[in-house]
Amino acid sequence: MAQFDLPLSELERYRPDLPVPADFDDFWSRTLADARALATAPTFVPVDNALTQVETYDVTFSGFGADPVKAWLHLPVGRERPLPVVVQYLGYSGGRGLSHEAGLWPLAGYANLVVDTRGQGWGRTAGATSDPGGSGPAAPGYVTRGITDPQSYYYRRVFTDAVMAVDAVRSHEAIDPTTVVLTGASQGGGIVLAAAALSDDISAAMPDVPFLCDFPRATTLVDTEPYAEIVTYLRVHRDQVETVYRTLSYFDGAVMATRARGIPALFSVALMDDTCPPSTVYAAHNAWAGRKQIRVYPFNGHEGGGAEQQRAQLDWLRATLAR
Repeated sequence: MAQFDLPLSELERYRPDLPVPADFDDFWSRTLADARALATAPTFVPVDNALTQVETYDVTFSGFGADPVKAWLHLPVGRERPLPVVVQYLGYSGGRGLSHEAGLWPLAGYANLVVDTRGQGWGRTAGATSDPGGSGPAAPGYVTRGITDPQSYYYRRVFTDAVMAVDAVRSHEAIDPTTVVLTGASQGGGIVLAAAALSDDISAAMPDVPFLCDFPRATTLVDTEPYAEIVTYLRVHRDQVETVYRTLSYFDGAVMATRARGIPALFSVALMDDTCPPSTVYAAHNAWAGRKQIRVYPFNGHEGGGAEQQRAQLDWLRATLAR
């Protein structure tokens, strides 16, 4: 895939005029208030992960509608004080995996909450959370489930789960509740944008090549999954275009970014990414209401910066939390 989107100089200025529903903030305030009213205390059950340097807890917390959501909490062994926590959201099709898949963050000295995405977990890593929410007709996949009404849309449940995960992890004695960092790539990056906008007192955010941004452009610029699920749906439901885009306007990462006030962020973008097009990533980055940086990978696709981006995150987060 060659570079196909706007030139970099135009991407840096790209600010689409996206619709914001008049009741956007009230919709999310009511959604989260309802979820918190139904929530029960999270559970943290220690598990044997066969690792010597990382402790792991099997976490269950209340998500949307008090649905049980699973996560792993990984903690470095030998900690002497409450730790900053990196809350990690997952890419499309991924699940929390197995308990020994502890990853980078606990080895760097951070607590790490790896949050399941409800109903997913059929891709590279297994999931353990169901999605009890119903849906009308939908294209294969999750992106069009309940898409004719923001109340029933799949990502209303997912974004609520993401915020409730932050609430839950703050209650653990090993966590410094004042230092919560959000990270994720692709779908996980889109969830980061929402969780940063909707949670309280987030310390930093690291969305990589985020999905779920600038839906009007994404769905007309590329024909790759998962955005193609929306196209597939509208190809048959020709009379629902306006309805679908109205629903999506409540969940657009570029709109969420305008609500992430005062939160420093490190983005990444790949200029040959035909899954999450560069202009849609820049739509969110340029709208971000806090201090921000973006790392650009001119010759990469949706894999983004890979290990180089991870090292950039380690360095950036250390410097950011030291301020």
